[in-house]
Amino acid sequence: MTEPFKHRLVQAARILLGRPVSRVAQREIPALTDREIAEAHQFFPLEKFFIFGHARAGTTVFVRLVRLHPEVHCSYQAHFFTRPPLLESLVAEKEVGDWLKRESNRWNRGRDLSPVILRAAADMILEREARRENKRIVGDKSPNNLLDGRAVQLMHKIYPDARLIYILRDGRDTILSHRIQAFVEFPERLSQEDQRICRDFSQDPEPFRRGERSVFSEAGIQHAAEGWVRNVTQTHSLGMDLYGERYLVSRYEDLLVRPWQEMTRLWKFLNASPPPAELENAVDDEMYRNPDADWQQEKAREIAVSIKKGKQGSWQEMFTARDRKIFLQVAQDTLANWGYDSL
Repeated sequence: MTEPFKHRLVQAARILLGRPVSRVAQREIPALTDREIAEAHQFFPLEKFFIFGHARAGTTVFVRLVRLHPEVHCSYQAHFFTRPPLLESLVAEKEVGDWLKRESNRWNRGRDLSPVILRAAADMILEREARRENKRIVGDKSPNNLLDGRAVQLMHKIYPDARLIYILRDGRDTILSHRIQAFVEFPERLSQEDQRICRDFSQDPEPFRRGERSVFSEAGIQHAAEGWVRNVTQTHSLGMDLYGERYLVSRYEDLLVRPWQEMTRLWKFLNASPPPAELENAVDDEMYRNPDADWQQEKAREIAVSIKKGKQGSWQEMFTARDRKIFLQVAQDTLANWGYDSL
């Protein structure tokens, strides 16, 4: 059986089973050259940045805050590099690659045009919004916990000249918030055991809020802890290696304690002009808003009201003794490395 036929057979089976179709690249997409990057700047000159982080790490509030600056625009979840089918899917097919690097194609200068097309597509999407807002710096926020470090590698092939911000939050609060989000927004994706936990939680949340019952199954918290560690470890390691001074980590907890200082640091990292002093009041006002929490209460109030969104240390109330033990077994070193206590 040939590989193309096998691929199509697998895709057809996934469709019949009601599963999402995979569009993973069938070939290796080359990285942009320095010359191609310089050419991209001629057509799309705005400075670019990307915000990564584990889902529910606080990336959304950073978006709302960072775009308060008169020079910076940021929006949500293009998922160019962080969730399949990915930007690469535009040129993923082998036949497309053959066309873009064909010797008779005199437009390609003897090289695969794929990375040029990918960069142009992403640049256009980003800059058309930023120019409408009259901003000179533009970025996208997309949680990268589905691909972890691979997302950094994919980004670097197309945007080695961009800046990468990684939002970090205590893993215990992160996975707890992610769990509640699943209860509210994606109950149909839960296993039968998790659906039972979700029903029990919505009917009587108090034992869960006191840490007497867990919102996680034993396997569930193990998996969630491993995912948080993997996301932090891989993203930070590759961010440092590939981006160096163009990479920055911002802890969600630091934002809660000193929002103006943290945002000033981020804007400086993005090469934005010093923010006007009156912007500090706008930052403080935005910190008190939580539109995501409001939306969740509208969708599933009986669940959403049981935990305060964005609060630091909610895990201390809701983790059971078993939850604490399992999480520490998996993540104790990572917690310590980033200054989170191991209570």
